[in-house]
Amino acid sequence: MSEKNTASMFTKDNYRWMMIGLAVIALGMVLMAGGKSNTDPSVFNKDAVYSPLRITVAPLLILLGLGIEVFAIFKKPKTA
Repeated sequence: MSEKNTASMFTKDNYRWMMIGLAVIALGMVLMAGGKSNTDPSVFNKDAVYSPLRITVAPLLILLGLGIEVFAIFKKPKTA
């Protein structure tokens, strides 16, 4: 019987996809955090806090990044 060497279950391609997924998740987190909404902290700026970028695009990017992570984990290496 021949046994394969399965010391590493991930290949370089898997790690590349994992880094892409982490970058997409980080981008979503940064967009969700946003920037400076006001110069005066005692004034509530509804348009800056509830902008479509913060409440729609950023969570979708985080979910996309998590999907990329799942893909990276389950991706099988190419056989030569």
